[in-house]
Amino acid sequence: MGDLINLTIKELREMLKKKEISSVELTRYYLKRMSLIDNEIKAYVRPTEEIALEMAKEADEKITRGEEAPLLGIPLGIKDILCTKGIETTCASNILKGFIPPYDATVMKKLKEAGYVHLGKLNMDEFAMGSSTENSAFQTTRNPWDTARIPGGSSGGSAAAVASGLCVASLGTDTGGSIRQPAGLCGVIGMKPTYGRVSRYGLIAFASSLDQIGPFSRTVSDCATMLNVIAGYDPMDSTSIPEPVPDYHSFLGKDLKGVRIGIPAEYAIEGIEDDVRKNYEESLKVLEEQGAALVDISLPHTPHAVATYYIICTAEASSNLARYDGVKYGLREEGKDIIDMYKNTRNKGFGPEVKRRIILGTYVLSSGYYDAYYRKAGKVRTLIRRDFDAAFASCDLIVTPVSPTTAFKTGERIEDPLTMYLSDIFTIPANLAGLPAVSIPGGFDSRGLPTGLHIIGKALDEGPILRAAHVFESVMKFRTVPERLTN
Repeated sequence: MGDLINLTIKELREMLKKKEISSVELTRYYLKRMSLIDNEIKAYVRPTEEIALEMAKEADEKITRGEEAPLLGIPLGIKDILCTKGIETTCASNILKGFIPPYDATVMKKLKEAGYVHLGKLNMDEFAMGSSTENSAFQTTRNPWDTARIPGGSSGGSAAAVASGLCVASLGTDTGGSIRQPAGLCGVIGMKPTYGRVSRYGLIAFASSLDQIGPFSRTVSDCATMLNVIAGYDPMDSTSIPEPVPDYHSFLGKDLKGVRIGIPAEYAIEGIEDDVRKNYEESLKVLEEQGAALVDISLPHTPHAVATYYIICTAEASSNLARYDGVKYGLREEGKDIIDMYKNTRNKGFGPEVKRRIILGTYVLSSGYYDAYYRKAGKVRTLIRRDFDAAFASCDLIVTPVSPTTAFKTGERIEDPLTMYLSDIFTIPANLAGLPAVSIPGGFDSRGLPTGLHIIGKALDEGPILRAAHVFESVMKFRTVPERLTN
């Protein structure tokens, strides 16, 4: 049974189909791992053992009837930001404690149709605001490779669960790097699809023009499987792209001959750790040896990306989080009048980082500052998007590091928001431009901590990204679960 975490979704599906294992047995295996390991990792904020076993039993019955579905009987973990009918969904915030959605997010409907098993809700930074999963109102998730360190954020629970073998795969969300940065720091695969490729309906919003849902997995093949399930047009999401979804598996197994890979000069910044730089340079050599041509490119407005992002995302957060006022759902703190009730509810319900971003966002939208900040940030965002358009005229993919450092120690940056924000310096531009990107394992530093390789593609080019990722994975074969957690 110990080998199960090394099997792909396809391999597990074959075992289930041949009755070599049942979904109930597979689910019990993961539930047992959770009971043994998750006290240390703290990936799950809300395990759902009874629901998982019930769904596994239903999956076994469907398999017996000869039914087919891409995730039938496969146990997954879900970030606590996606609405799940009948299951508490809190965004790791006190203000939504006790909120049970009356409907499923579109991605959850798709997972149900695909036959998945729901192991539980995964921890995150409150309302997806953070880069370390230290901003959760409930617990701090640990990095499986070194539990004294952070797993990244905001989808730290989703990354840590996959990296410690606490689910087959998981879903997270990415607003400025919240899938790719924790995937890189935990040594697994994390994909942010093109903005609009995956429906946001039922995703509790942080910054609506930036948020995107995507998968975490231990193999590129599993990433393709998950993306096949969740991608597609949804009339319930006005930003959804009405384009057909290719079979992402069809891109796997092809070589890189003729593929031009852009290397942006602006990403060679001070502050990149030596081991991160070394692994990145060695990864580029591997891609070149596999037939890719390396091309120097320029993304000149990259230095302005972090400032632009934090104006846009906080402004949208200020607007989106205005709905949490103690009236309709979630926490309610009484006061002498309605304004007092609003103040008391929001003061007690929101954590420090969420308050910081609401205040900043409200400021940049306020009279006299809107043009100076928010409107100007929108213009810079357009320039960043044009940088990518120009770069892709001479290359097919862009490859960068995921993060300038490996995982830092828990508590090390919590009092220094600016340094924390710079953790996402390499991932933010793809969100501003709405482009797809993936983080794949790119090696280890001298302390045994994972580094990530970041591959960015043109809009709707998830397939070519996965093609390159699969070639790299096939050559390097990096371990994705620490050896101590595989016994």
